[in-house]
Amino acid sequence: MMRLWAMSLICLLGGPIIVHAAPAPHPHWSVGFHEMSFLDPLDQQPMRAIAFYPSTGIEHSSKVEGYQIAASRDSKVAIGRFPLLMLSHGNTGTPLALHDLATSLARKGFVVVAVIHPGDNYKDHSRLGTLSNLYGRPIQISEAITATLADPMLSPFVNAGQVGVIGYSAGGETALILSGATPDLDRLRRYCQERPDDHDACNTQGELIVDRDDLQPVADPRVQALLLMAPLSLKFGRQTLSGVHVPVLLYSGDVDKLVALDKNAAALARKLPVAPDFKLLAGAGHFVFMAPCTEEQLLSMPALCTDADGVDREDIHRNLIAEAGRFFAQALGKPSRAGMQTADQ
Repeated sequence: MMRLWAMSLICLLGGPIIVHAAPAPHPHWSVGFHEMSFLDPLDQQPMRAIAFYPSTGIEHSSKVEGYQIAASRDSKVAIGRFPLLMLSHGNTGTPLALHDLATSLARKGFVVVAVIHPGDNYKDHSRLGTLSNLYGRPIQISEAITATLADPMLSPFVNAGQVGVIGYSAGGETALILSGATPDLDRLRRYCQERPDDHDACNTQGELIVDRDDLQPVADPRVQALLLMAPLSLKFGRQTLSGVHVPVLLYSGDVDKLVALDKNAAALARKLPVAPDFKLLAGAGHFVFMAPCTEEQLLSMPALCTDADGVDREDIHRNLIAEAGRFFAQALGKPSRAGMQTADQ
């Protein structure tokens, strides 16, 4: 017995120790951004988009149009084929207001293309309330998909078979049209008769300006999944949503004072043919989906930066980013294995 004990002690003290390797951690990419320019399909004038992508370069914080972005301009793209996500902002907005979502998804292995809608952004309101804006925004997103797939820098690293759309506020309406929904303008008229004090939805009293009579809602079959945040969706009824058969992750705050919950996100959740994963955020308003503000932004635009007591915007964004990453990975598929290389390989 002593001999067996001694041999066991020798093995424990001096023998080879077998260690089972732990699973390799997920590769940590940095984020690059690349400014794109292509022609607006509505008038053939230049329009812009900013693409955020996984990078193996050294990351620097960059100031872009007043926003401090966790990304480096035109840094080296990570090797792989990455799913493509298009980001459509709200009326008179900017996609850079959602920069933390865009950069965080890029870090997870997605190429996120943030489109600046001509005629409906924070610098240019010329198409606001027009038919060309309603029908033109989805066409602009489709053109941005095509431009990304042809971009010399990005196209080798994008999987054309994995395309999703992120829509915030009016961008949600844009995303739904891209996936097969058809707006019913009579619904807007009836809504504005019922709620004339809704100055955001009814800024033209429920009558869109018919500046173009040659445009129609055009779906894009390349779009395979939607993330909708506080979507403007009151123009869609059950029948006009019948063509939407892609998976949807849907978010709304339950005290949204800008885009009425009952006529938009909550109604949409009931009427979509494929039931969405609906996340209702207690106490949250319309602007909670914008990136947490800096002190400078809090002073310059307090209405967009201030949430109700008990609402933690940073925590909401941590959960939103995690859920969005899981949703798109499941709905579209993860990056190809080649994309899993680390910076040292």
